[in-house]
Amino acid sequence: MIPISSRLAALAAVAMLASFAPGARAAAQQDPVAELDALLGGISTLSADVSQLILESGGGLLEESAILMRLRKPGGFYWETLDPFPELIVTDGDTLWNYQPDLEQVVIENWDRNRAELAAQLLNGETGGLAEEYRVTLVTAPDLHRFELLPLAPDSPYALIAIEFVGEELDIIRLDNRNGQQTVWRFYNLERNAPMEDSLFVFAPPPGIEIVDSRTAD
Repeated sequence: MIPISSRLAALAAVAMLASFAPGARAAAQQDPVAELDALLGGISTLSADVSQLILESGGGLLEESAILMRLRKPGGFYWETLDPFPELIVTDGDTLWNYQPDLEQVVIENWDRNRAELAAQLLNGETGGLAEEYRVTLVTAPDLHRFELLPLAPDSPYALIAIEFVGEELDIIRLDNRNGQQTVWRFYNLERNAPMEDSLFVFAPPPGIEIVDSRTAD
């Protein structure tokens, strides 16, 4: 699956998940995909501050970023890296804008939901084909749900994807690449189902920047 941009995939967030508390158990009696769908299904909009870490295979910290995220189903997604390298990725479900202030450039493309980063697809509640592409397991403890997605395709770039909820709130998404690198998003200050304006998911290029319009006609 091709990420929204190479940066979004590579710069996603990482911090190793803590071990489960004693007594955590595999939820063998539950359908993990149905459980995940139930946790995500109650979200129509979601805003969060995101701490993003990238760890090298030996565990060293490669990069730490601060991100602002806004999501509105079915197609609105706003992902703004604030620090250390400002970048904005935003889509209204039809068009994708990737604005890099340091380059004074915005790239505009047709939005293809099949090219979205898996995390963005899951946050949008797109779990329909999950069981066909991943072996999904669920581990629970008091107030904790951890979903582990093991890719079935041998050429997947991921060795494992972990999604963790505390209560009903999203806490961590972790991507383990086959090269040993880890990417993790940790979510803070979550607010769900607050109204969001259409304009949030449309980018108006500021004057004087380079516009690279790669959209193709339908």
